[in-house]
Amino acid sequence: MTVDPRTPVLVGAGQASERIDRPGYRRLSAAELGAAAAREALADTGADPAAVAAALDTVAGVRQFEISMPGVPSPLGRPDNYPRAVARRIGAAPRRAILDVVGGQSPQHLVNELAAAIACGAARAALIVGGEAISTARHLAGAADRPDFTERVEGDLEDRGYGLEGIVSRSLAVHGLTGAPSQYALFDNARRARLGQTREEYAAGMGALFAPFTKIAASNPHAAAPVERTAAELVTPSERNRVIADPYTRYVVAREKVNQGAAVLLTSVGEAERLGVPRDRWVFLHGHADLRERDLLERADLSVGPASRMAARHALDLAGVAAADLALIDLYSCFPIAVSNICEDLGLPMDGSRELTVTGGLPFFGGPGNNYSLHAVAEVVGRLRAQPGAYGFVGANGGLLSKYSAGVYSTTPSPWRPCRSTDLQSEIDSWPSVDHAAHPDGWATIETYTVTHARDGRRTGVIIGRLEADGRRFLARTAPADEETPALLTTSDPIGHRVHVHSDGNMNQASANRPR
Repeated sequence: MTVDPRTPVLVGAGQASERIDRPGYRRLSAAELGAAAAREALADTGADPAAVAAALDTVAGVRQFEISMPGVPSPLGRPDNYPRAVARRIGAAPRRAILDVVGGQSPQHLVNELAAAIACGAARAALIVGGEAISTARHLAGAADRPDFTERVEGDLEDRGYGLEGIVSRSLAVHGLTGAPSQYALFDNARRARLGQTREEYAAGMGALFAPFTKIAASNPHAAAPVERTAAELVTPSERNRVIADPYTRYVVAREKVNQGAAVLLTSVGEAERLGVPRDRWVFLHGHADLRERDLLERADLSVGPASRMAARHALDLAGVAAADLALIDLYSCFPIAVSNICEDLGLPMDGSRELTVTGGLPFFGGPGNNYSLHAVAEVVGRLRAQPGAYGFVGANGGLLSKYSAGVYSTTPSPWRPCRSTDLQSEIDSWPSVDHAAHPDGWATIETYTVTHARDGRRTGVIIGRLEADGRRFLARTAPADEETPALLTTSDPIGHRVHVHSDGNMNQASANRPR
């Protein structure tokens, strides 16, 4: 078929990694890991790398973890302009540099956004790059000979900020939801209740879901934890696999201590031809979508992520394929619910009979900050070239099941198809919101919950519930001296159980018994 020369096409992909316990460890910075991946992507085009680098008019960076929250320190320093720090290492001088918002959706979102920019003529060649040196930063922070990754880089930067509205708040932090495990545990416990499963049954299901991921990670040279594990091993608490937040043990949550970088290159078809990129390197974006969920306490059902499901379905519909037609799938896997949420909706099996990751997933391949799905895209691009005509799907999740970006890829030429994400987002925004009480008081029932487990054995319960008086939803935690309520939450089936909640104006506390 004849393809419009403005059609966007992925022409290069690269990955880089290092581990502090492996020979050849070089103490690379996030910018150096990103640049190493970018050089791989340039070489992967099959064209002259220098010519491709010179043609780049846009470099977009995925935001590093250490600049994803206000006030977070950078123990080894950092560049003040990450995209241009990478660009100058590869000999590129783009007119536009972008630093995207926080969230695991960012890599796929940038692919979707920059593909659209190329299709309308606003760009001709773009590099998307990200890198994390979290493991190195923690390993060397106190070393006498620690490196200094500080860089001052000239040039403008389109810094889009944190993008944390509706995801991070003082209320969530005050009530114990300071980390992703405790936040996502609320969803998985709500799903267990919806399915009517016991704790043991649900744990077995999480293990069965993730055990095949470990096998893929074990053969991936870039994996941070390349160890194959059984389903039982993943969910059985032990000294090395402690419980973090019910129902999660350490082995089933994203592993952030990594040193990894990834990059992908997009051009127009006309630019790819001008640069001499062979056609067998071209991979087209057939379907795409970007949607955002309602804020946590406004959602009707905490056991599902309907906006994420809608994004996945729309990307597939735009591509004209069904889930059963996909040869490759990578579902963002920070926690089990992020995978099962999509699988349930698309009818994908969760028993290991269908591969749901191309990398090994965030708990085993590694969770390089917001950049994980760029590794998935890079892996899908490489594999699709070996399977001409096949389709691959990447689903990228951010926030608290909050933001979802999806992409469907194939070597089969395809015209650019604009998505309907704006219309679908308007539909999501119109959904009825659940009323909630900022300062609840009275008897209530538990809607979902988790218990966080500190290393010293302290347990804190976090509860989302409904007031018996008017049905309003609330967020609360257990008091530090309350041992009875966390015990209830960890040993019984607490959803639907009656608790008493009260507020002092700053914090809401729930307990199994009414305070005297």
